[in-house]
Amino acid sequence: MNEFLGAATGYPAVLFGAALLVVVVFWLLVLAGAVEHDAFSTHTDSDAFDAGGVPVTVPVSLMIVLAWFASLAGSVLVRRSDATGTTRTLLLTAVLVGALLLARLLTRLLLRPLRGLLAAQLPPSRLDFVGLTCTIRTGSVSRDFGQAEVAATDGSTALVQVRQDGNDPLPYGSTALLYAWDDDGEFFWVAPYDAALDPRNAV
Repeated sequence: MNEFLGAATGYPAVLFGAALLVVVVFWLLVLAGAVEHDAFSTHTDSDAFDAGGVPVTVPVSLMIVLAWFASLAGSVLVRRSDATGTTRTLLLTAVLVGALLLARLLTRLLLRPLRGLLAAQLPPSRLDFVGLTCTIRTGSVSRDFGQAEVAATDGSTALVQVRQDGNDPLPYGSTALLYAWDDDGEFFWVAPYDAALDPRNAV
């Protein structure tokens, strides 16, 4: 146990340990619902992990976990050797570099069979609604008030906050176009629906 604790709190495993703590806290917040699914909307560059379509939080978290385990195992082996001083420091630095390379390789390999499944199970992001039409569910829509129902491409529906930047009549049951998302106000900007603007009708 002392050997394990010494390796976990020593160089280089402690560097990955700090990152691992952040990852654990993040996923606990996700499970508790404190982090919305929009946190998953940023996707990785397919050249980085060969995991196109998978949110960046997944491969980064996986890589940190794998790097921590690899650095911990390498640190234990170095500590069990007779290396001391500069030689020991160089070996631990090699463990650091090797852990990063190994974790990146294993992350790419593990994500390949999972990327389709992970991407399919993720709920739609609010940004995915931009460009879609919606049905107004309040008596009117102004710069300060309004709600609408929108259907995602997977068939699910959501009630969202909407606002308009004009005085166009948007009564209950009318159709509007979600053309932008406001991060600060957490609502969509809408305009009266025009079939010519609907991307699903584009040729």
